[in-house]
Amino acid sequence: MSTHQLNAENLLCPMPVIKTQDKIAGLESGDILEVTCTDPGVLSDIPAWCRINGHKLLGSEQSGRIITLSIEAIHEDK
Repeated sequence: MSTHQLNAENLLCPMPVIKTQDKIAGLESGDILEVTCTDPGVLSDIPAWCRINGHKLLGSEQSGRIITLSIEAIHEDK
């Protein structure tokens, strides 16, 4: 298991979700992706994307305008 970073700051919907999807696709099951964003829409969009695609949202936090979400990649076929 390893931790990866994705900077999606200053991107607007739907780009943070698309970038997250692309990055998660290249990770192994159990890897953690930490996504930093500035679009407050990610607080609902990324959790919904995780539910639909079977990944696990580990948590989210906001500091000023920076939002960080931690996601565990779960791939059934890997």
